[in-house]
Amino acid sequence: MHYFRYVGNKFYCENVSVESLVKKYGSPLYIYSQRTLTEHFQKLDQALAPVDHLICFALKSNSNQAVLRTLADLGGGFDIVSSGELQRAIAAGADPRKCVFAGVGKTESEIEFALKKGVYSFNVESEPELQRINRIAGRLKKIAPIAVRVNPNVDAHTHAKITTGTYDNKFGIAIENIEGVYARASKLKNIKLRGLQMHIGSQLTSVEPFEQAVKKVSPLVERLKKKHGLEFFSIGGGLGIVYDPALESSNPEWWRTTKGKKILTPTLYATRLVPLLKPLGLRILMEPGRFISGNAGILVTRIEYVKRTGKKNFLIVDAAMNDLIRPAFYDAYHEIVPLTRKNGQLISSDVVGPICESGDFFAKDRPLPKLGEGDHLALLSAGAYGFVMASNYNTRSMAAEVLVNGNKSALVRERQPVEEIWAGETVAPWQK
Repeated sequence: MHYFRYVGNKFYCENVSVESLVKKYGSPLYIYSQRTLTEHFQKLDQALAPVDHLICFALKSNSNQAVLRTLADLGGGFDIVSSGELQRAIAAGADPRKCVFAGVGKTESEIEFALKKGVYSFNVESEPELQRINRIAGRLKKIAPIAVRVNPNVDAHTHAKITTGTYDNKFGIAIENIEGVYARASKLKNIKLRGLQMHIGSQLTSVEPFEQAVKKVSPLVERLKKKHGLEFFSIGGGLGIVYDPALESSNPEWWRTTKGKKILTPTLYATRLVPLLKPLGLRILMEPGRFISGNAGILVTRIEYVKRTGKKNFLIVDAAMNDLIRPAFYDAYHEIVPLTRKNGQLISSDVVGPICESGDFFAKDRPLPKLGEGDHLALLSAGAYGFVMASNYNTRSMAAEVLVNGNKSALVRERQPVEEIWAGETVAPWQK
């Protein structure tokens, strides 16, 4: 579910006209719906109510301070993968004691910073990392809480670049080696074995891979709990969203189906997993990102030119792959709608950006109404892995970001001044 819809012929975010936001803040523009963020978090929270749990939002999916504050105010924790993300979360009002530190390449300075801030747990990816954490904790005279990330070798059946739970991936430790790792870790003086963690991939639209992974890992969890007194089991994130729905504002449950097929909802997810998790008697951590933020954001862009060739109708827009790289990087689909609804015959169009790369596109051969210079388009489901993956390629400024709450809106990131892009640069001494 999300709260982007047509009211009459105008596209709205909650109770605010998107067109009015573009007039005020310019284009390209990211717009987030606070109500959507809140409801997605709450639906997941309610679905997991039968077990003691903590939802740790994956900061890597959307790190805007206003988004993080929304989730922190709801009692959420955060899944962070760098000291920078931890600092961001704290600045937004997060409790470090509700933060888990993931990632395969934690540096010594990052580990030291996280220990000093008192994170809930480190998700350890290798034995060398375990040794490093123990050494740094000893130097700081602290006890480091850890959960080893188990790789269950379960195929998530998702895009190759976002699958993480097989032995072909760089993440975690093979399931058959975990008990030996815990036995060795239990002898380290500055380590507390707090839990076990897994994460098999992102954008999963079926519950079966989750169910398979939990069934496979649960016996291991029970043995580790009995031997080492574990407190929690983290089942990771990965719940997928609808990127290609029929946009029906009259149906608040449109997100339950796509092209006639049922998709993964919090209720279905919990119905299948809670009966497996409850007997463990542990706190359950979950680390969703896209599920909470993905459909809560859009990217608005202006058509600069309509270019017709013998074979193609190109809509050249002012947003580019540096603003939203998912189509170029993953061949990802984003629903595209005009801010003013138009009737008439649909035209097969390529929506492309101004960057000098053939990969700079948002859609190819997409049926769209007849549009012209100055019209605006909204790229839906851009709230996850959108702005966070943006760059200054072609010396292009970062877009502005806006948060909407009911009939209120606020600029939550200013458009980047172009001079700021090279503000930290200088010429060499011999060039002066």
